[in-house]
Amino acid sequence: MDHAQTSKARGAWIDALPPAFLDYLGTRRLEEVECIIPDIAGMSRGKAMPSYKFTPEETFFLPISLFYQTISGEYVDMEIEGQWLERDVVLRPDMATATAVPWAEDATLQVICDLETREGAPLPIAPRNVLKRVLGLYAERGWQPVVAPELEFYLTKPNIDPNEPIEPPLGRTGRKGASRQAYSMVAVDEYGEVIDTIYDFAEAQGLQIDTVIQEGGAGQIEINLRHGDPLSLADQVFYFKRTIREAALKNGVFATFMAKPMRDEPGSAMHIHQSVIDLASGRNIFSAADGGETDAFRHFIGGSQDYLLSAVPLLAPYVNSYRRFTAEGMSAPSNLEWASDNRTTGLRIPTSDAQARRVENRVIGIDCNPYLAIAASLACGYLGMVNRTAPRPPAQHEVWESEVSLPVVLGDALDLFEEGAELRAVLGEEFCQLYGDIKRAEYEEYQREISPWERQHLLLNA
Repeated sequence: MDHAQTSKARGAWIDALPPAFLDYLGTRRLEEVECIIPDIAGMSRGKAMPSYKFTPEETFFLPISLFYQTISGEYVDMEIEGQWLERDVVLRPDMATATAVPWAEDATLQVICDLETREGAPLPIAPRNVLKRVLGLYAERGWQPVVAPELEFYLTKPNIDPNEPIEPPLGRTGRKGASRQAYSMVAVDEYGEVIDTIYDFAEAQGLQIDTVIQEGGAGQIEINLRHGDPLSLADQVFYFKRTIREAALKNGVFATFMAKPMRDEPGSAMHIHQSVIDLASGRNIFSAADGGETDAFRHFIGGSQDYLLSAVPLLAPYVNSYRRFTAEGMSAPSNLEWASDNRTTGLRIPTSDAQARRVENRVIGIDCNPYLAIAASLACGYLGMVNRTAPRPPAQHEVWESEVSLPVVLGDALDLFEEGAELRAVLGEEFCQLYGDIKRAEYEEYQREISPWERQHLLLNA
């Protein structure tokens, strides 16, 4: 193909990009393309290249060993044949995910890639493929899950020294953010420049925000996304985390998705609203023709109660995640009870009409990998519907204690994860084995650490 033909072909794929990107690009020349994937933690990995090096049909490679690292970057020896050959895996750009990188100085495109083996099979340990696997099981039964995530996060002063505690940022008044200001418009306005930048970046990427509210913590914000296809929403959460961090940095503050960044402030969650549509009729299978609850609805709840205990490491992946569950009155349920319009239960049924009947999973932390958390939550509901699992009776009052409580440390959660044979079969045993090994290594690394609290209170007093 000569130069003229190459330029023409390249122009064709650029012209076919989503309208939001073309509006962002305008009359500028596209300078760079980022081919990215979500790693085990849900962070972006990949390759950046000049735009002339990229076409959607091109084959790109990354070493499979990027899935063998803990959150601290340590590599983990596992029982994987030929683990350290560092074989390449294939990146396949999903052009439906193509969007702008609005914080870049030059016009830049980012696109999420699917991962395949060299033989062309989906890579089973890739988080996006784990979610696709679960969605495939729903599709086989004529079902389409619908989800709507809620993203909670903190804006903080830049924390340069990890030994220093995290503090709320200064707002437009010059004062630190105050806690217990849930739904306060004044509190949102304190960080108006950051919120405006998030809106601008989101618009450039074609990402739609439903609502923005002030949460209960000092500098804690919640962004709600519109309901839709689980894979698309997981992609959006993946993009939004990077977007929010960049918007914060542009305004001289940090954005953190730690589950519990400050000792005396509430944790941050990623609540997920879940319903299931019948593909043939388009109706919500959680509601009967007369508007009442269906067996599928009850069984989805029953499956969530039965199987989510095995899935906790996917919903609360780090040692810090479990600090959300231990403080009463911090809006983080430590149970898997269910009830209508009750925020003390781990499974809440929001007030809605019949077509919008849904189950809200309030256990998930914002520090999760969104692909894995959504996959795990839907997998549990799927198993409940397939196995016709009856739920426990709904809670009638506030739930501060429960006969079935969530584990309070990562080690205990991993023990339950190892025992969850049915859940592991749905998610894929190869992925589950690798994920468990990585999390065990992280937990053991943390156990070797000596914290400031220990030095403060035990050095001279024990």
